[in-house]
Amino acid sequence: MSEQNRQIMIDSLPEDQLQESNYRLETTDVPTPGGGQVLCRTLVLTVGAGTRAGLQGSASYAGAPKVNIVMNGSGVARVEHSNSDQFKPGDLVTCPSGWQDYSVHDPAALSPVTDDIDPAHYLGALGTNGLTAYFGLFNVGNMKEGDTVLVSAAAGSVGHLVGQMAKIKGGRAVGITSTSEKCSLLTSQLGYDAAVSYKSPDCRADLKEACPNGVDIYFDNTGGDILEMALRRMNDHSRIVCCGVVSQYDTSNPAGGPRGIPGLLVNKRIRMEGFLVFDFAASYGKARDQMKSWIIDGQLNPLNDEFDGLDKAPAAFVDMLAGGNVGTRMIRVAD
Repeated sequence: MSEQNRQIMIDSLPEDQLQESNYRLETTDVPTPGGGQVLCRTLVLTVGAGTRAGLQGSASYAGAPKVNIVMNGSGVARVEHSNSDQFKPGDLVTCPSGWQDYSVHDPAALSPVTDDIDPAHYLGALGTNGLTAYFGLFNVGNMKEGDTVLVSAAAGSVGHLVGQMAKIKGGRAVGITSTSEKCSLLTSQLGYDAAVSYKSPDCRADLKEACPNGVDIYFDNTGGDILEMALRRMNDHSRIVCCGVVSQYDTSNPAGGPRGIPGLLVNKRIRMEGFLVFDFAASYGKARDQMKSWIIDGQLNPLNDEFDGLDKAPAAFVDMLAGGNVGTRMIRVAD
C-alpha cells in the first residue's frame, strides 16, 4: 500500500468557465478505517457534467458549493482493509470515492462489483449514466415501438446510451451533437438512424430532414437553443424528458429559456418532465440486469473515454465541459 493519499481539492469556485487552476493537488496520510468501516483504493473515477453545476450552486441538487474539500465523484475501488464482515480485502466495489487515491466508507455506501463484465461499466452503462438513460427513456418518456427519439448531447455519457436503447426497443434514433466526426460515430458505431451537428449553419433544416415525421420523444441533455429548436419538431402528445442543461453548467451567464414555452406545449399537448435518477432507486437492480444482458449480447455498446492518472482529472473535466468526450469520461487512477 502506498503510504500517502493524493487528493484533488477544490481550491476556488469558478467565476465563469471552469479552469484547471480551480483545483489543487494535496498529499496526506492514508486514512484509517474505524470500527465496521472499509478502506478503499480508487481504481477508476468517473467525471460527470452535472457536478459542474454543484460548483456554482445553480440547477443542482448537490447543495451549496464549498472550497477546500476533496472534489466529489464516484469510483470503482478495491477494498484494501475491512473492519466489516460484509467485505474482504480484494473485493471490488463502487463508492463515493471522490478524487483521491484512498477513501474510508461505511459498508452501506459500497456496492459490490461482479467480475463477469468490465468493472468500469459500473461507472457508465451500469452506473448513474446508464440508469439515467434507461429510466428517462422508458419510465419518464414512456417510449413505445415506432417512436422517433431525438437526443441532444447524443455522443455524451448519457446520450450515447439513450439512442442505442431506443433502437433496441424498436424506435428511430436521431442525435444532435457538436461535430461531423461525432455525427459519423453515432450513425456508424452506435446505430443512430441520423445525426445533426448544431454547429452547422443549416442545423434547423438538417433536423427537419432527419425527422420527416416529427419527434415523439425529445431526450434533452442541453436546454437552451437546442431545446428551442427541438420544440418546433415535436408531434402532438409528444414527450420531452428533461435530463440535464449542459449548455448552462459552465458559465456564469446562462442564456434565457427557450421561446415556445408554454405556447407550443399547450397547442401540441406536449408533456415536459424533469427527473432525478434517484427517484427510481428501488428498480436499479432490474434495470442493471437488463442493461448487462444487452451489453453481453452486443446490443448495447458503451463507450468509455479515458484519461490516465489522478493528476489529470481537472484537465479531463475541463476538456469534457468543452465537448471533448465521447461516451463516459473516466480517469484511470491505479491498476
